[in-house]
Amino acid sequence: MPRHLDYFTEQLTDEQRRTRTFLEIGRRAGNFPSAIARTAEEDSEVTVWCSNDYLGMGQHPAVLASVHDAVARFGAGSGGSRNIGGTNHRHVELERELADWHGKDAALLFTSGYTANDGSLAVIAGNPSGTIVFSDELNHASIIDGLRRSGAEKRIFRHNDVAHLARLLAEADPEAPKLIVLESVYSMSGDVAPLAEIAELAHRYGATTFLDEVHAIGMYGPQGAGIAAREGIADRFDVVMGTLAKGLGTAGGYIAGPQDLIDAVRTLSRAFVFTTSLPPATAAGALAAVRHLRASEVERQNLARNARLLHRLLDEADVPFRSHDSHIVSALVGDDALCKEASALLLNRHRIYVQAINAPSVREGEELLRIAPSATHTEADVEKFAEALAGIWQELGIVTASDRAAGRTTAGVKELV
Repeated sequence: MPRHLDYFTEQLTDEQRRTRTFLEIGRRAGNFPSAIARTAEEDSEVTVWCSNDYLGMGQHPAVLASVHDAVARFGAGSGGSRNIGGTNHRHVELERELADWHGKDAALLFTSGYTANDGSLAVIAGNPSGTIVFSDELNHASIIDGLRRSGAEKRIFRHNDVAHLARLLAEADPEAPKLIVLESVYSMSGDVAPLAEIAELAHRYGATTFLDEVHAIGMYGPQGAGIAAREGIADRFDVVMGTLAKGLGTAGGYIAGPQDLIDAVRTLSRAFVFTTSLPPATAAGALAAVRHLRASEVERQNLARNARLLHRLLDEADVPFRSHDSHIVSALVGDDALCKEASALLLNRHRIYVQAINAPSVREGEELLRIAPSATHTEADVEKFAEALAGIWQELGIVTASDRAAGRTTAGVKELV
C-alpha cells in the first residue's frame, strides 16, 4: 500500500471510525415526516425529527408538479456551467424572484448553500484589498472557509456579543473597508442574532453587512423573507444569503444584493464559474416553493405551533435545550457516548430518528441532539416525542436543566458498556 494511504489507516482509531455513522433514510412523499430507515437487519418505518425540510416543501404538490414538468421539458441535468450552456430560463426566473423576495437588485444561484457562502465571501471579503472582516465566532463552516479563501484580515467577535463587536470596530483602522458577517438563526444553538444593534454598528462604522438567513427564510417574517424582514430592517443588510434547501425543500444556495456586487461575484467566484449549474427541475421546484410561501401563512403557523409546544413540553420535563428563540431545539447532552446512546434508544425503541451531533459540528463537551420539529408533525407527534425523550433522559441519567442551573454538569449515572 502507498505510504500516503498508510497514513489514514494508522491515524484513525476505532473510535474515530465510529464517530460518524449514516442512517439510510427514504422519506415518503405525501407522508412526511414518515420515512423508511434501512439497516442491516430490516427496513422499518420511522418518524424523522432532524430533517432540515422544516416546512415540508419537499413534498408540496406545487413543488412536485413544477419539478415533474421541468424534467419532462428539459431532462435531468442543466448541460453545463452557467457560462457555457447551463443557464436555463428557470434559473433566471428564480434569481429574479429571490431578489424581489429580499428587496434587492439581483440574486445569484449556487449549487449549494455551502458553496454560496464559500464562493461569494471569497470574492466579497477579498475585495478591495485591505478589507477587515468581523465574523461571529459561531458562524457556519462555509462562512469560515470563504473568509479563509478571501485572504482578508479577520476579527472574530464573541457570539452575539454586540459590545465586543463594537470594541473591535472602534479599534480598527477607520479608513479600512469593513465587512460584518453573521447568521440570523444559528444552526446548532438555535438562537437569533441581535440584528438591529448590529445594523446600527454597521451604519456607524461604514461597514458592509452579509447576513446568512438559511435557517430563517420561509419560516419567519412577512412572506417568509427572514428574520431581518420580520424586524423591519431587511434594507439595512447589504447582502442576504439563503438556501433552496431547508425552508424551500429542494437544494442549492444563493445570495441577493446590489447589482454591481452580484455581477462581481458572478464574474470572479470560482465556485460559481467552474461548476455545472443546478438542474432546471431543482430551480423550478424552488421557484414554486418561494411563490407558494410568499402567499401562504399555513406552513409558518404550523411550524411555530409545533416549536412552541415542544419548548413547553421539554421545559416541563426538565430537558435542557439551547434556545426558545426559534424552531431549532437542540437538546444539550454534553457527552459523546451518552448522546449516541440516546439517539440509538430513540430509534430502536420508539422508531424516532434524531441524529447525535458531536465534534467537529459542536465543541467537545457540547454534544447534542439537534431536534427539528416541522410543519408536517402533528400535535400528537410532538407529545409522543417529548415523552420518549424525557424517559430516555431519566433512564440514562443525562444532566437536566435544573442540574445545569445549579452548576451540576457531570453527564451520566448509567454506566455504558
